[in-house]
Amino acid sequence: MNITINQVLQSYIDPLTASEYAALERSLLAEGCRDALVLWNDVLIDGHNRYAICRQHGIEFKTIQNTSFTSLDDVMLWMIDNHLARRSVSDFQRGVLALRKKEIVAARSPAPVSAQDAPDGENAPKAPMSTREEVAKAARLSSNQISQIEKIQKAASPELVEAVRSGTISINAAATVASLPPEEQVAAVAGGKKLLRQAAKEIREQRAATRTPREPKVHVSQDTPETGNEPWAENAAQAPSETERLRGEIASLKQKVAQLQAENVELNQRIAALIDAS
Repeated sequence: MNITINQVLQSYIDPLTASEYAALERSLLAEGCRDALVLWNDVLIDGHNRYAICRQHGIEFKTIQNTSFTSLDDVMLWMIDNHLARRSVSDFQRGVLALRKKEIVAARSPAPVSAQDAPDGENAPKAPMSTREEVAKAARLSSNQISQIEKIQKAASPELVEAVRSGTISINAAATVASLPPEEQVAAVAGGKKLLRQAAKEIREQRAATRTPREPKVHVSQDTPETGNEPWAENAAQAPSETERLRGEIASLKQKVAQLQAENVELNQRIAALIDAS
């Protein structure tokens, strides 16, 4: 029997850990392959790990055809939904799968109708999974986590992606480390979990140090005293001193910002030292 492995489809499967793979291998050797592998024509769409183990040990297996699909996109969506429903799939992988589902659904959906072109009295139809909130709901994650996964996909080195995929580093920390240059990301990953966490911490502290505080707004009344005897005249006369006080606070805050920026330089040097030490 000719069975084809589609690499794109296989990438949707969260790899088993060494212990999980060993447990599956023991089960198949002891009990055989009880569940049939699912095919679409000659393409394997469910049972990749069982297929690999059965071939390795010469274990017999059965196959069934799923004939409900009309395109590879149908297969992808079916596999994505299957994996999104499994508890064993990691948060990162669920986010990646939900974002991939969004891409497939968007490509299959007709062009959006503008409000001007919509029939009178009807709202323009909304494309499914068109918002980050809908993607987050499908992945059972928060919108912020989806945003972080998007950042990882765009900016992270392959080594950092593998680290978050394997659970060595959290989604939040990986999104932070992804702001480093690629070579520094690779060095941080090579340093292991401790260095990755330290690098993420240093970057967060650096961002907090360089964040410029907002200047307080001074409310100035548009009412102008006319005679000096009105009830508000005394307060109006005191307004300049209040403004001066606020300006003094702003100057003090700017001085603190300068101090924090100096500390930021020191933090950068510490991050570089940590990476060199790895």
